[in-house]
Amino acid sequence: MAARVLAAVATAAFSTPTASPPVAHEVPARVTVMAFIKPEGRTLRVLVRTPLEAMRDMNFPLRWPGYLDLENAGPQLREAAQTWIAGPLELTENGRRLGNPRIVALLVSLPSDRSFESWDAALLHVTGPPLPTNTELVWQQALLDVLIEYPIESDRAEFAIRPGPTFGRLGLVTTTVLRFLPPNRGERAFQLTGTAQNDLVRLDPSWFQAALRFIKLGVGHIWDGIDHLLFVFCLVIPIRRIRTLIAIVTSFTVAHSVTLVASTLGLAPSGLWFPPLIETLIAISILYMAFANILGARHERRWVLAFAFGLVHGFGFSFFMRDSLQFAGAHLATSLVSFNLGVELGQVMVLLLAVPLLAWLFRRIPERAGIIVLSALVAHSAWHWMLERVTVLGQFPVPRLAVDAVFAGGALQVLLLLGIVALAGWLMFVLSKRLMKQPGGVRDVILGASEHRQPGGEL
Repeated sequence: MAARVLAAVATAAFSTPTASPPVAHEVPARVTVMAFIKPEGRTLRVLVRTPLEAMRDMNFPLRWPGYLDLENAGPQLREAAQTWIAGPLELTENGRRLGNPRIVALLVSLPSDRSFESWDAALLHVTGPPLPTNTELVWQQALLDVLIEYPIESDRAEFAIRPGPTFGRLGLVTTTVLRFLPPNRGERAFQLTGTAQNDLVRLDPSWFQAALRFIKLGVGHIWDGIDHLLFVFCLVIPIRRIRTLIAIVTSFTVAHSVTLVASTLGLAPSGLWFPPLIETLIAISILYMAFANILGARHERRWVLAFAFGLVHGFGFSFFMRDSLQFAGAHLATSLVSFNLGVELGQVMVLLLAVPLLAWLFRRIPERAGIIVLSALVAHSAWHWMLERVTVLGQFPVPRLAVDAVFAGGALQVLLLLGIVALAGWLMFVLSKRLMKQPGGVRDVILGASEHRQPGGEL
């Protein structure tokens, strides 16, 4: 008798749909959000797809053994869409935050659904029929698709979004794949991860907005890139003459500008081995310049080293630049020039701090000893970087060359890049000869010279 009662209770419990207790789970490690934004007349339409498990603290009704109860989940799904997407979503029109979002449609989708590959397919899917209520879908695998509409003044206005406050809290690492479809213009695609989501993303920036953003990116990249800073520092440690300093800095600038632009435009190897190779060569360049300072190498041709290593550093700049080109809108050339300008401004700031500081230091200690000690400290860091980066590079197999159409195309790109580099090198040769030449009656400025003459004729 007791066995029959237990069996009846178990059968009733497993066959009757019941509301789940509040779902308590950890923040998902990685979350991908897909979104479209399309202004149409006086309405801004937003399509968003998020994993349901990223919407925490929601009481979704479940069926045994953990399937989402689609028949009764409507109110909870709408509450989740309002709480986690529509409510906190920060969109602006001409600098004014948009309000009054309206959830027009929402739909639960299978993880295998591919409708968000285009706007038309996604819109047709979200406004179409829902999944059958008897669908066996584990709630952690479900996707929530939402169509939101905002009233706007004009579809020609300037729109921007700050994804971080909305999508950034969905997971420990959130990637937002966003596509903006302005009227009568090409689609703008963005892939935002980490801190990039906290910035205001202008969906179709003006040339001035793009220029300002990329100048800031260039300055910030120099100040965040300690390896680039140490290389510039090594270049100028033993230099005391202003003409020599100008020649070296100009040579480095011209060289990295060439490879930065060329690489961004696709005139560089695309293999996975290339970035770690460049990072290794950057460490080697710092180590080489540090040892050159310690050994007291001559300075007359230092601009040549600055040019050669500047080509390498330019590729390093381009790796950062590639991820940021999505913010350029229709202003690719403006953004390239602006980023390069930002890099130069960052370098000038470094020099304005480093050169007077070195001059002050070498008036108080023996200059030669100071150069050796400072360069040795830089060499110590560069040595460890080189060993770490060589280890990473060693994980990539040596690329095998196959003489085919792809090889021929790559060879033409390399030849074109070499031609541009040769032209830039010749221009720097002419410029450096003029800068290094001492015209009669014109005194070269000496920066903080000590009383002792340095090897190679430099004061």
